[in-house]
Amino acid sequence: MLLAADRSQLLIIDVQERLVPAMHGPEPLLANLGVLLRAAPVLGVPALASEQYPRGLGRTLPGIADLLVAAGDTAGPFEKVHFSCMAEPGFADRLAAGREQIVIAGIETHVCVLQTALSLRAAGHACFVVADACSSRTVASAELALARLRDAGVTVVSTEMVLFEWLHRAGTPAFKALSPLVR
Repeated sequence: MLLAADRSQLLIIDVQERLVPAMHGPEPLLANLGVLLRAAPVLGVPALASEQYPRGLGRTLPGIADLLVAAGDTAGPFEKVHFSCMAEPGFADRLAAGREQIVIAGIETHVCVLQTALSLRAAGHACFVVADACSSRTVASAELALARLRDAGVTVVSTEMVLFEWLHRAGTPAFKALSPLVR
């Protein structure tokens, strides 16, 4: 199944001040999150973020928080203590109506990303985890999580796959505006 911008929602999980420095490869993670968050508002894809226990782990990184606001997330990140966003009361109410394709990125791949994707899938959503926009403290943990997600029917994609599937065709104003993000 291909992604469609008008059927997608972007979910950014726990990209927080005290977590990001502990992740493997934080620079490419942040760069790819930036591509997704810059593309979302151009293509009309609503964005939502979560924060795991922000009193202890800090808030969403300022640059990512700014991009979330630009993408239309005016309510701010959804605070949680459960690892799966779906286990947190009120989270499902924040999902955009009519957007059954959930594009998931963030940290940690083997904990909150995995549990959220599996829970969303169990609730009937089509889940797409963006492998190069997710990270864990170790590569092995992330790789195991991605294999488990694939086995469970979650689609594992790359940032460029998401971008070009959302765009659907070249030669449009959106294509011209967003193609520099991947050059």
